[in-house]
Amino acid sequence: MTRIGVITFPGSLDDQDAARAVRYAGAEPVALWHDDADLHGVAAVSVPGGFSYGDYLRAGAIARFAPVMGLVVAAAERGLPVLGICNGFQILCEAGLLPGALLRNAGRHFVCRDQRLRVENNGTAWTNQYWAGAEFVVPVKSMDGRYVADRSTVDELEQQGRVVFRYAGGNPNGSKNDIAGICSPNGRVVGLMPHPEHAIDELTGPSADGIGMFGSVLDALAPAAG
Repeated sequence: MTRIGVITFPGSLDDQDAARAVRYAGAEPVALWHDDADLHGVAAVSVPGGFSYGDYLRAGAIARFAPVMGLVVAAAERGLPVLGICNGFQILCEAGLLPGALLRNAGRHFVCRDQRLRVENNGTAWTNQYWAGAEFVVPVKSMDGRYVADRSTVDELEQQGRVVFRYAGGNPNGSKNDIAGICSPNGRVVGLMPHPEHAIDELTGPSADGIGMFGSVLDALAPAAG
């Protein structure tokens, strides 16, 4: 069975939800602690949401220096699929795996609501089970969810097709170009602010469409496993 690591930092809130999503998708979740000295042979990693280290200094700024993140960065550079959700997205940006930063919402309020997303890039390791242009609803819950980058970086993301998700039906936080999620040049590292792990079962979420992200990485890993 494919093993997918789920990191827990002090202040993580959604690590158990991410592990549940991995299990729903048919993989084995492997708990990774922020101070771990190895990745225990996992084939992919999820960096979950929450308030790592209390979001002191800046969201994700301290977690970026956790020992496990040094391992994740090195493994990602060798092609390991990595998914950052909410605080995880912030951490991936702080660690330099993704460009830009996540700043305080434009309205300066914590936003918690069901949010419609549009899939802009279905060619990544985490989105291959979706149709390009497909829309689905997942929760968004963040204070520092406004994606920002300099104009040349945003233009590069757009031109290279690296905007993975875009907010549809209203922008909850003022992100540039309605950007909700982006990817690395090779499509193996994806970060997004909304929470697909909270939309894997219609009994507990606004939809079950979020499970497609976790199923997608299993499909992406399948050729290597074969």
